[in-house]
Formats: sequence, structure tokens, C-alpha cells
Amino acid sequence: MEHNHNHDQPQDDFFNSLDEETQNSLQEIQILEHNFQQVMQQKQLFDMESAETDFALKEIEKSDGELFKIVGGQVVIKTTKDSLVADLTKKRELIELRLKTINQQEKELSTRIEELRSTIMSKISPKNMDNKKQ
Repeated sequence: MEHNHNHDQPQDDFFNSLDEETQNSLQEIQILEHNFQQVMQQKQLFDMESAETDFALKEIEKSDGELFKIVGGQVVIKTTKDSLVADLTKKRELIELRLKTINQQEKELSTRIEELRSTIMSKISPKNMDNKKQ
């Protein structure tokens, strides 16, 4: 949900007609959805890094020649196959651990957003709004 800074009168009137708890819940949903998008971006980055690491490991396994690695983004040093495989395997384990945490965050945020949406929808359904007017 994106807040319109032009302040559409009917939208503002509707928002202001809601009880404080519902207004707070709507604001919380906006924050949670923003956090959810950030988590999804992190997940995408780690997925790409995981795929790159897997690709590098497969290429190293096929290699019989000399191997080099880039250190600090500028220096290339000669290394052994075993050392490179160990480094990349450790890196992949860390990525997998981070992805597990991200997946848990994604699940928790998604669940909380759905709970809030459900609560808000039950409060603002036409049936409930009619009851409040009486």
C-alpha cells in the first residue's frame, strides 16, 4: 500500500473514520510489507550468490590445471584445489544458513501481514460498518 501525498479526501475520510487500533494495524501492515520486500530482495541476492558458488564448485571439480582466486577484489593469488573447494563449501554453508533465516523471516512476516489483513477486513466489512452507524 502506497500512501498518496495528494490526500484524496474520500481516502482520508475513510482512514479517519476507522478506530485507532485499525489505523495502527494499517500502518503496521505498510511497515511489514516494506520489511517483507527487503527480505525478498535479500533472498534473491543470496539465491544468486548460492548459484554462483555452486557453479564455481562444479568448475573447480572439473579443473586439472592451476587455480587462482581473487582476494580483496584486486589481488589474484595461486591456490590449491582443496583450499578453494574448502573455502567455497564453507561459503555455501553460510549462504544456506542465511537463506534458512531469511525463509523464516519471510514466513513470519507473511503470517503477520495475513493476520492483520484478516482482522482489518473483518472490522471494515460493510456488515460491521453498518452496525457501527446504528
